[in-house]
Amino acid sequence: MSKQEQVLQIVPQNELKFVGPFNTPVTAYMKLTNPTEKMVMFKIKTTAPKKYCVRPNSGVLGPNKTIEIAICLQPFLYDPAEKNKHKFMVQTVFAPEAVETNLDYLDTLWKEISPDQLMDSKLKCVFELPPEEHKITGEPQGPSAPSETGGNEIPKSAPITHASGEVAQELQRAAKEVQQLRELESELRHENIRLKEEILVIKKQKGLLTPNRYAPPGEQPQTLYYIAVAIIIGIFGIVFGKFVL
Repeated sequence: MSKQEQVLQIVPQNELKFVGPFNTPVTAYMKLTNPTEKMVMFKIKTTAPKKYCVRPNSGVLGPNKTIEIAICLQPFLYDPAEKNKHKFMVQTVFAPEAVETNLDYLDTLWKEISPDQLMDSKLKCVFELPPEEHKITGEPQGPSAPSETGGNEIPKSAPITHASGEVAQELQRAAKEVQQLRELESELRHENIRLKEEILVIKKQKGLLTPNRYAPPGEQPQTLYYIAVAIIIGIFGIVFGKFVL
């Protein structure tokens, strides 16, 4: 026996479009309209129940009434090269008179309904990036961008900003921080050299340093350092020797 034709008017009819970025929850909407004079029970199902939150996911729609269904896609790592196979199904059936006075009886009714009474419509999910994200990722705009098409292959010479908008911004911030650290390092090096020069001037003024005209620059402070260390070791040896004796 062939299935009955869907009695509800569903908008959109074939595709649920989710527009990124997908690092935060993204919500799409579906409208169900009952054009008949009878009450219609409906239930929303999906092939990926852990990735979506649907409100309401079931209920009863009165004659000539319309209801809006909110479908929230949970955050995930979007990969344009990965095909999206998520689908939704809207199941409907004419409601018995008992539903009008006993809505708690819905769950039991769904279990008692035979398959030949059901009417269903299927919608596939489509993921798209906003126009500004297309400019960064280098993907084509419009319907060809969803993961259903496999995405656009990025050339080997593509800049690093082709990853994603958020990743590109993070990389730019990191590069700026590295540049600032390098500038700070350069300033510290210059300050260190300046301090060393001031110390040498002070030592020369106090007669603590006898420069060697043949020694290369930078070697004279080392000579003074070795002399000072030798003196300290000698003093320490004398003092330690007295205690031992």
